[in-house]
Amino acid sequence: MRLIANIIWILTGGLTTGFLWGLTGVILCISVVGIPLGMQCFKVARLTFAPYGKEVKLNYFSHPIANTIWAILAGWELFVSYLVAAVACCVTIVGIPVGIQAFKFSKLALAPFGADVR
Repeated sequence: MRLIANIIWILTGGLTTGFLWGLTGVILCISVVGIPLGMQCFKVARLTFAPYGKEVKLNYFSHPIANTIWAILAGWELFVSYLVAAVACCVTIVGIPVGIQAFKFSKLALAPFGADVR
């Protein structure tokens, strides 16, 4: 079931979103200062390509300063956008599985440093 869900996910926007996260990571890695931020974008991109069957474990306090900087610069906007998408998807019964994945992305978008994706 996960394989079918991941294939549908990739065909309906996961490929584009994963590519954009990866491109953002490459752009951030061009500068030395942006390398840690770029590595977190790659983490989100890996999850974006196949989110079904994976879980996100947050560990905010392993890197509190980095997570706070991330949250101030971009994390809160990403968090809100994923949260709005999740709520919108959960309004319909058919969209609930996609909404659950969007809730997963919202957690990771808010505090990616120290997060573990399994």
